Amino acid sequence: MGTVFAIVLVFVGCCSNVVSLELLVREFPGCGNIVTFAQFLFIALEGLITEANFGRKKPAIPISNYVIMVTMFFTVSVINNYALNFNIAMPLHMIFRSGSLIANMILGIIILKKRYSTSKYLSIALVSAGIFICTIMSAKQVNVSSEGSEEQGFYAFVHWLIGIGMLTFALLMSARMGIFQETLYKQFGKHSKEALFYNHCLPLPGFLLLSTDIYNHCIHFSQSTPVALPVIGLHMPIMWLYLLVNVITQYVCIRGVFILTTECASLTVTLVVTLRKFLSLIFSIIYFQNPFTTWHWLGTGVVFLGTLLYTEVWSSVQAALRGPDAKQKKTD
Repeated sequence: MGTVFAIVLVFVGCCSNVVSLELLVREFPGCGNIVTFAQFLFIALEGLITEANFGRKKPAIPISNYVIMVTMFFTVSVINNYALNFNIAMPLHMIFRSGSLIANMILGIIILKKRYSTSKYLSIALVSAGIFICTIMSAKQVNVSSEGSEEQGFYAFVHWLIGIGMLTFALLMSARMGIFQETLYKQFGKHSKEALFYNHCLPLPGFLLLSTDIYNHCIHFSQSTPVALPVIGLHMPIMWLYLLVNVITQYVCIRGVFILTTECASLTVTLVVTLRKFLSLIFSIIYFQNPFTTWHWLGTGVVFLGTLLYTEVWSSVQAALRGPDAKQKKTD
């Protein structure tokens, strides 16, 4: 029951979160900072009550280690959302972030001196090729859609390249954070709920650096068209409603993944998250009519094929099918 409930939370929470984020970004492309701040504040307040017991509970992992982790987590979250300011379409944003396997493997080889099987290297090559195809096709669309003089078109392309650079940096930083988290858990044990709280609570002062941008977007949001809330009957600016939905669904999504990691094997978690990303991508393309060519579909298919190959789904299915026969042979 817990597993089914967690999967429902992941699909409903994460998919709804992507939809609400796109609704926000379409109206105000530069609203990444206020969205990140609202998400961090909500999850930190919830963790303060349920996990930290209003600061009375001593953390199992030293705060000094959390400061390092939080610096990386804050940087990744802010850059990922801020990259949407640089002509990065939502589908490309999702596909690019699906390339975390590449970054994890590269840094695993360099830092942890890990070695992988041939199938793992093949899967990473497929994911890389898929992201490359989608990125190149999106670059062409930026050039085509840039109206005006040649200079303006060049500026739009450079602007887009900065966004791609930001996503690449965030991808590598996220992988480095994962490796650091892995070493911490080996040393102090797994404390995911505690880590979730400190990762969202400690960075809050950092948002003072972004306070002007957050304040300006608060004004823009307050000036948006008011809508009537069902049942309650009150009116609320539509952008604040989108933000509220985004924050709640982000929390539901994270909680679903957290429950899933405690209930299932890592393979199942990876599969669920991968399928969720794929559904979010398809919904974004169909509902919001985002430009998506045949090459984009090819690149997306290659990315998800590489992801499934990396998780060794086919081997697991074969092993499960062979299981009863193998047992029978042993009995005979």
